[in-house]
Amino acid sequence: MSKQLFVIGLGLIGGSLALAIKKNHPDTHVLGYDLNENVTKAAKSLGVINEAAASIEKGATQADLIVIAAPVTQTIEIVGELANLTLKNGAIITDVGSTKKAICEASHVFNQTNVHFVGGHPMAGSHKSGVEAAKSHLFENAYYILTPLEGTDERAVIQLQNWLKGTEARFIQLSPESHDFYAGMVSHFPHIVASGLVHQLKEEGEKEPVLNELAAGGFRDITRIASSSPVMWRDILLSNRGVLLELIEKWQEEMTRVKEYIEQRDADKLFDFFHIAKESRDALPVRKKGAIPSFYDLYVDVPDHPGVISDVTALLAKKQISITNIRILETREDIMGVLRLSFRSEKDQLLAKHVLIDNLYEAYESQ
Repeated sequence: MSKQLFVIGLGLIGGSLALAIKKNHPDTHVLGYDLNENVTKAAKSLGVINEAAASIEKGATQADLIVIAAPVTQTIEIVGELANLTLKNGAIITDVGSTKKAICEASHVFNQTNVHFVGGHPMAGSHKSGVEAAKSHLFENAYYILTPLEGTDERAVIQLQNWLKGTEARFIQLSPESHDFYAGMVSHFPHIVASGLVHQLKEEGEKEPVLNELAAGGFRDITRIASSSPVMWRDILLSNRGVLLELIEKWQEEMTRVKEYIEQRDADKLFDFFHIAKESRDALPVRKKGAIPSFYDLYVDVPDHPGVISDVTALLAKKQISITNIRILETREDIMGVLRLSFRSEKDQLLAKHVLIDNLYEAYESQ
C-alpha cells in the first residue's frame, strides 16, 4: 500500500524535498499546498506533486508524513493548526525552519497524541528560488539537522530518516538550542554582516555614486547572501534573538579592538588580525556543503578580443555544461580573471575548468 506525503509550502525547499522523497519512494502519493494557487498549479505541472490539496486540513488528515516548508513564524502557526486536526495514527510531522527552539517548543502540543514531531533543517539552498528551481539532488552531501526533543519516539526519528534517504544528505542530531547557536554563528550572523555592509554602501553611494560602480566586483561577491528573502530573514532574526544579540555584541567588541589597532598604528596587531583570519579561513573545508549555499564559480582570464566570450561559452556548450550566470568583472582587485562563470554544481564547475584549460584558457576556482 502506497504512503502519502503532504508538503505545506511549495518553494525551493518544499519542492526539492518532495522530489527527493519521490525518487527513493516512487509509490508515494504526494499532495501539496501553498497559499499561492499559481505555485500549486506549477508544482503539479512540473511533477513535483501528484495532487493539489484544497486546504491544510484536506491534505493533512490522511498523510503519513507532513513536511512544513514555510518561514518560522508561519510554521509555528501551522503547527497549531495541525494540532486541532484529527491526524493519522503514527503520522510524522517535520519542518525545515532555520531556527528550531521556538518551533520545537510549539510542537509540545503533540506530546499526548499518537503523532510525532521531529524538527528538521536541511542546510542547503540555491541562488534561485521557487518551485521551478526545485531539484531532487539539492541536498546531496549537505548537512541535514534533526532536532528531536527529549522523549521523542526514536522509531519516528529513524522512520523520518528513511523517508529522507533520497536526499542523500548527512544527518546530524542536535538539541534545538545547540542548532540555533551553530546556525546563528555560521549562517544567520553572516547575513546580518553582509546586509550591514550593503546598507553602508547605499548610504555612502548616495553621496558618492562612483562607489556603486566600484562595488560591482569583489564587494558585490562577498555580499551576495544579502540578496535573500527579507521575510525569511526577519523571522529568523526574531526567532533566534538571544543567540544573535550575543554574537552582535562580540562582533562589536572585535571591531572596537580593530579600531583601536588602527588608531594606535599598531602594525603587529593588524598583521596578526589578518594573518589569523587567513589561516583560519584557509583551514575550513573546501569540498563540503555548509550552512550558506556554495557558489560554484570559475574566474577565467580572457584577452580583450572580439568573440572571446562566445568562444568560451561555445566550448562549454559542446560538452553540455550549463552556465547559470556569466559576468564580466570590471573591478578585479584580488580576483584572478575578468570573466566569472557560475554553475549549478561542483561537477559542472570542475568539468568546465578542465575544458577551458585544455583549450589554453587560464581558469581558477574561487577559494
